[in-house]
Amino acid sequence: MEQRLDFYNANPNAIKALLALEDRIGKSSLEKPLTELIRLRASQINGCAFCVDKHSADARRGGETDRRLAAVVVWRETPFFTERERAAFEWTEAVTLVSQTHVPDVVWEAVKPHFSDEEIVDLTLLVSAINSWNRFAISFRKLPT
Repeated sequence: MEQRLDFYNANPNAIKALLALEDRIGKSSLEKPLTELIRLRASQINGCAFCVDKHSADARRGGETDRRLAAVVVWRETPFFTERERAAFEWTEAVTLVSQTHVPDVVWEAVKPHFSDEEIVDLTLLVSAINSWNRFAISFRKLPT
């Protein structure tokens, strides 16, 4: 497989818009390790090889264990994640698969006890941002390096 287009160079202004989202996410109260796990989970769902590779590496550099990283894809079946992380994974899956799930009330009820209203908005922004990055990377065949 070959990269179709270097979207960073083809349209720097579009990338600046995505980076502005990342800037806001970086200023949120969401824990950095959690943000990497969320990016990884959405990227797994979307099948984005570049982003799975990138966010696994970023999480590992941030102190995440290989065991937990390997278990993200099966988070429901492992004891390795906190209730807050589980709620975030469930929210991530529902928002990523919005056309299928329409983010049901049961998922809303699961996330509310673990995140403030502001954090839920930031979590949703994070999920939206990584889904956008996934769509760029997949569409233009950005490859892991």
